[in-house]
Amino acid sequence: MGVSGSGKSTVAEAVARRLGWTFVDGDAFHSPEHIAKMHAGQPLTDADRAPWLARIADWIGERLAAGESGVIVCSALRRRYRDGLSRGRPEVRFVYLDGDRALIERRLAGRAGHFMPPALLDSQFATLEPPGPDERPIVVGIRDEPERIAERVVAALGAETGRAT
Repeated sequence: MGVSGSGKSTVAEAVARRLGWTFVDGDAFHSPEHIAKMHAGQPLTDADRAPWLARIADWIGERLAAGESGVIVCSALRRRYRDGLSRGRPEVRFVYLDGDRALIERRLAGRAGHFMPPALLDSQFATLEPPGPDERPIVVGIRDEPERIAERVVAALGAETGRAT
C-alpha cells in the first residue's frame, strides 16, 4: 500500500517472485470508467472506490479459502479501506511503502504510460492515513532499489512466521 509512484507494483512483484506467491496488480480491478476518470486528472471518490475495493477483498478471500498466499497491490490509503480489505482476517498483512512527496513526485515525473497522472499526487497525500501500530503494518522506506526493498519485506514476513524466506 501507498501513494501512486511509491513503487507498489514493482516491489510487490519482486516479493511475490521471491516467495513463489501469486501476484496481481489491483489496478486490474478498476473499471474502464474509473481509469478514464483518473487519466483525466479526476480523483476517485469513496463511492467510486467501493466496488474496486470489494473486488480486491473478494480476491483476497478466494486466495485464503483456497489456502493460497498471494500479493496484491492496492493504494489502501485510508484505514477504512484497509479494514474492508482485511475483513478482520489477521493473516492479511499490509506493507506500507513510505516515501516523501519530493521523491515520489520525481518518480511520477519520469513515469510514462500509466493512467494515474502526477497531478493527482496531492489528492493521494491528502487521502493518505498511514497505518497505525494496531494494524501491524510492515513499513519500509522507498529510497533503496526495489529488489532491496522486497528483500526487507520478505525478511519481515519470515521473521513473523518464524520461517526463513
